[in-house]
Amino acid sequence: MLRGVYSPSDFPPFAVTVDLVVLTVRADALCALLVRRGEAPFRGRWALPGGFVQVAESVDDAAVRELGEETGVSGLHLEQLGTYGEPRRDPRMRVVSVAYLALAPDLPVPVAGTDAAAASWVPVSEVGSLAFDHARILEDGVERARAKLEYTPLGAEFCPAEFTVAELRRVYEIVWGVSLDARNFHRKVTGVEGLLVPTGESTARDGGRPAALYRRGSAAVLYPPLVRAPVQSP
Repeated sequence: MLRGVYSPSDFPPFAVTVDLVVLTVRADALCALLVRRGEAPFRGRWALPGGFVQVAESVDDAAVRELGEETGVSGLHLEQLGTYGEPRRDPRMRVVSVAYLALAPDLPVPVAGTDAAAASWVPVSEVGSLAFDHARILEDGVERARAKLEYTPLGAEFCPAEFTVAELRRVYEIVWGVSLDARNFHRKVTGVEGLLVPTGESTARDGGRPAALYRRGSAAVLYPPLVRAPVQSP
């Protein structure tokens, strides 16, 4: 090839895919949305939802389309997680994947479609071997989700409209996968400006003494952040 002269034939073709890490809290566990592959390669194995980007669509549009086609889930805010391009990550051909992350409450039961044989919420702690390099992508997505709870009020979105600090703490314990000191957590969250707004009411639904009820505040970023501590797993 002459310097400065471009020819498409000088470069091998490769495909672009999207993969989606979709997380929620169900049955007191952090769960990932997985699909069972209905086609080769890795037929019958669990995998993240995703698929090939079409010629006339953006990667963002492909992520939304694939999520709906394979699981029936729609309307989620998706953020790019990372790009994965190891040369042999897909046995069919050279494939580069753009991964996306969504962490949201109250997500519906998924319905398998297109080339997925099944779709299900699976506790992250119970996820075994996945197709392709999806175990690595899922691990990265879980770590990003855990970090988001440190500096955003996302954890409060998993609580009722009015909630106790203990209920909020349980969300953090589930997502972070740790056991938190109750007093220390209470001091931290009530000290973050704009995170919690007291309602003036209390409840005994936690099973102990009446506890103060709060609602979500207006803070978009937590300062100081709720940094995870190296504590024992529950």
